[in-house]
Amino acid sequence: MPIDLHVLKEVPLFALLDDEEMAVLADHVEIKRFAARQRIYKIGDPPGQAYVLVSGAVRVTTIDVDNQEVVVDEPTHGEFFGFASMLDETPHQTAAQALDDVVCVEVDRKDIAALLQQKPMAGMDLLTVLGKQFHSANQLLRTRAMRNANEMIDEEASFGERIADQVARFGGSWRFIISFGVILLVYTGINILLRQNAWDPYPFILLNLFLSMLAAIQAPVIMMSQNRQDTKDRLRSELDYDVNRRAESEIQSLSQKLNLLHEKLDDLEDLVRQPHSK
Repeated sequence: MPIDLHVLKEVPLFALLDDEEMAVLADHVEIKRFAARQRIYKIGDPPGQAYVLVSGAVRVTTIDVDNQEVVVDEPTHGEFFGFASMLDETPHQTAAQALDDVVCVEVDRKDIAALLQQKPMAGMDLLTVLGKQFHSANQLLRTRAMRNANEMIDEEASFGERIADQVARFGGSWRFIISFGVILLVYTGINILLRQNAWDPYPFILLNLFLSMLAAIQAPVIMMSQNRQDTKDRLRSELDYDVNRRAESEIQSLSQKLNLLHEKLDDLEDLVRQPHSK
């Protein structure tokens, strides 16, 4: 089905193309429609077409080594899928299925080649858009991978929370225990030596009042610091989870490539054996 020029203008990949370049591309690409739950392509399909989502919802999946389906991507409006296999002419390593009624722009290498033959500078426009998306993805990955939980919490901490951390840090140190013990010994020793002239004679009622007030203030301050520590632990767990997910995705991708390589080796072995069998 011929494509409307306005549809291409809404695709971010073609955003930098001028009207003439857009018209050339529109003469070659086509609009494809898929019904809900219809398979667009499957794993192992020969390379050919890539797709840009215009409307609807698509799920891109792969199969891990445990034969479990793993969702790789769910492209939104203007995003493309299947481009890697189309560009390097390798079989699809993922499967794409329409979740509901889907409208896509179908693109193949011949369409891109025809555009570049007539409008060579269009290649720079496409590379510019792809480069921006690549850098954005790298920056997002770098930001998420390099986040430090302690630095993030400290940057957002208020003045009161910083004081709470300092109080909790000092109150849980040997310096506090030793200095506080020395103060108690000096305080009680002076009042014992003064006897009748002591301002807080035994059983040191004023000292007990001070200690009670100190404990009443120190306890909630330490709890505030403990709550912040719980937040740090929770953030660390989320970061660890993100790292594990990325590692799992990379392992699944490598396993998929190894499986495909094994299949190709089996096919090659069969071809080698055929002359001998004759």
